[in-house]
Amino acid sequence: MSPAVFGHGALRLYLLSLLAEAPRHGYELMQALEQRFGGTYSPSAGTIYPRLSKLEEEGLLTKTVEGRKTTYSITEAGRAELGAREAELRDLESEITDSVRRMASDVRAGVKSAMQALRADLAAAERDARSAARESRPTAPREPDASAPVPEAPPSPEAPHVPAPPDAPDERVPNPWNAPPAEDDRADASHPAERAAARMAVHDVDLALGEFRQQVRAAVRADRGERMTAERAATVRRELEAALLRIKSALGG
Repeated sequence: MSPAVFGHGALRLYLLSLLAEAPRHGYELMQALEQRFGGTYSPSAGTIYPRLSKLEEEGLLTKTVEGRKTTYSITEAGRAELGAREAELRDLESEITDSVRRMASDVRAGVKSAMQALRADLAAAERDARSAARESRPTAPREPDASAPVPEAPPSPEAPHVPAPPDAPDERVPNPWNAPPAEDDRADASHPAERAAARMAVHDVDLALGEFRQQVRAAVRADRGERMTAERAATVRRELEAALLRIKSALGG
């Protein structure tokens, strides 16, 4: 909603309706208008005070000056005009309410979009971690196929047999396939556990994101659009963007 919603005489009517609720200072009237319009309309002093002066000239309100403060109050004539334009005032209130609801819907959509972007970043980080783990894993030697035929070695020329001394030790060639696993092989066995722990950690973060999203939605719904302003909506967006940057920084992004 833009200030153009105040057609001829509409702002004057709304000022009377605010004063019918309670006497107010000029600044309080400007604040009330901004709050009612959800921050989409911020009247200036140059807009409000000339209209208040005109209403006073017409006998629709009175003012009381105390020091530097001027308080405006509606008169009986002002209440009579307010009653005569009751239908017009209802239409104006309905339009204001629709505007605030649209703004609250935009805030919810912005929160949902930010959460989806954060989930996508976390999923991409998990894929990068898995890829890095695969690239850093050492390649284990291939086991020989026991079913494959072993080629026979070509016969070697006969050499004279030299008997070993009686006290010579019985030396056998060790079988490399029966050797204990290398240090790198033992270290590689921990990768499945690390990947499982990483998946659980991502799952925990995903649950925390879901809880955070529900809490934000509950806060927006509790507000019911009655106290939501464009300034507060912009603040919420900035806080969400800052939270996203902090999470990316924590993930090393």
